[in-house]
Amino acid sequence: MASGRHRVIQWATGNIGARALRATIEHPELDLVGVWVSSDDKAGTDAGELCGLDPTGIIATSSVEALVSLDADCVLYMRQGVDWEELGALLASGKNISTTRGEFHHPPSMPTEHRSRIEEACAAGGTSVYATGSSPGFITEALPLPLLSLGRRLDCLTIDEFADVSSRSTPEIVFDIMGFGKKVGEFDPRRAEHLEAGFGGSMRQLAEAIGLPIDDIDADGELAAANDDVEIAAGTVEAGTVGAMRITVTGRHAGKPVVRFRANWYVTTDVDHTEWNLRESGWRVQVEGDTPLAVEITFPVAPEDYAAFTPGLTAHRAVNAIPMVCAAEPGIRTTIDLPQVIPRF
Repeated sequence: MASGRHRVIQWATGNIGARALRATIEHPELDLVGVWVSSDDKAGTDAGELCGLDPTGIIATSSVEALVSLDADCVLYMRQGVDWEELGALLASGKNISTTRGEFHHPPSMPTEHRSRIEEACAAGGTSVYATGSSPGFITEALPLPLLSLGRRLDCLTIDEFADVSSRSTPEIVFDIMGFGKKVGEFDPRRAEHLEAGFGGSMRQLAEAIGLPIDDIDADGELAAANDDVEIAAGTVEAGTVGAMRITVTGRHAGKPVVRFRANWYVTTDVDHTEWNLRESGWRVQVEGDTPLAVEITFPVAPEDYAAFTPGLTAHRAVNAIPMVCAAEPGIRTTIDLPQVIPRF
């Protein structure tokens, strides 16, 4: 593993970016040298103020050119969407990228134009780009690999993600965007397509690594009705309306499911689909094969601390990966390519 200090630029300071910024400032072997922000309101603000810490002397800027010309080893790229020209300029300037963006989990699935541009930039700068996070990332790649190393036959790997959104206090998100409290009808296929786009690359990466490449992949969704009226932070969910939803992304090899990811989102566990076995937020990983396994992960965090806890799940792994990304061969790197991500506390 690469050792020594690394000079880091934080790119964007939203919910995840602000947590990564804080982790970088507090890290014993990372030196923050720059911060990019998208809004004029944040430009000119000290990095410490942007993440709830004391002043650092590093002032945020919205100038891409200023940061491209800056001497840095790695950029924590966490903006909404990918600016391909911007990203290419950073890589070509000699800066590695550790990102929570999902476009890079499976390079062969990337649009040819984007992949070629990034690979050319990596070659020019001698740099690499790596995408990770909690989900996809840790739960779809990093954790399954050691579990599967115990077996010699895999029938199917199933990853269930459980998310209790009853504590979210924004009605527009819970009711209008996510669709809770609405009449139970046909599942909007766009929700399933969105999840397939987000997780498909990571699932393909894992399946190819273990010698069972995915031939086809699909996603579908189901809705479950609340059995009783329930009061949540965003308002009231009436009995008979949507209280839970499940989206399943399935990757098949030789016509059989080999990797499956299921997102279980709910505002109540008291729904008419009792067979879903909804449980507290976290993950369940099940391995079917000659060495069956079931791993349950939960988050023992007080409800009042939950909103402050969750951003770290995504941000911290990208921060911890910086030394590995900086030491990697140039190109678009994956969890399969890199050594194990080991944190330095």
